[in-house]
Amino acid sequence: MWAYIKDNKIEEIIRFPKTMVIDDVTHSRRIFTAWSWTELNNIGIYTVEDGTKGNDNFEYTSQPTYTYSASGKKVTTAYTTTDRALDDTEAKDESGNNILDEKGNKTYNYGLKTQAKEKAKQQANSLINRFNWLVERSIYDSSKSIPDAVKTYVAAIRTDCGEIETAIDGASDMTAFKALYQDIYNYNSDGEIVSVKTVARVNRWTDDYDVKSYTR
Repeated sequence: MWAYIKDNKIEEIIRFPKTMVIDDVTHSRRIFTAWSWTELNNIGIYTVEDGTKGNDNFEYTSQPTYTYSASGKKVTTAYTTTDRALDDTEAKDESGNNILDEKGNKTYNYGLKTQAKEKAKQQANSLINRFNWLVERSIYDSSKSIPDAVKTYVAAIRTDCGEIETAIDGASDMTAFKALYQDIYNYNSDGEIVSVKTVARVNRWTDDYDVKSYTR
């Protein structure tokens, strides 16, 4: 990305190469790839360095703001981030009135905690549903029982889901909530990651090693 600077002010942010008319001279779009930075700077075109955006899973990110540095010969980009709501809030219209459903009940904007718990439930159901055929088989053929290993696994998944939801509810602030998504690593003497020590709480489910042969 580039910026056109005139009189030390940002005139235009250029996202894609295009024909430019500068001081009554028409320049082909090819200058953006063929010219050196010195040549581009001489006609007022400078590089734009991107800034750090927020994580869309946890934050809202503002539109970018750009700052030109004459000494640095570049334009820097900055963003403002705002945490998304952790808890549910009542849905309001522009006048501050509650938005009601077709039966007159309040509606809500679901916060990150509710969304995360719903995702945990969906994940648990997805893991358990692989064994539904065993339940159906036992209904139609009473001689076919559900293997104990599957029963143990399904119970463990339900426990996992409950513990994940409890951890989500227990997150007192955004820092604590984000921590639920962070793996803990083992490092070598050079500070490089060598393995995962603890899987993030929201992704930590009982393994299905003993029941893989029963999945469908």
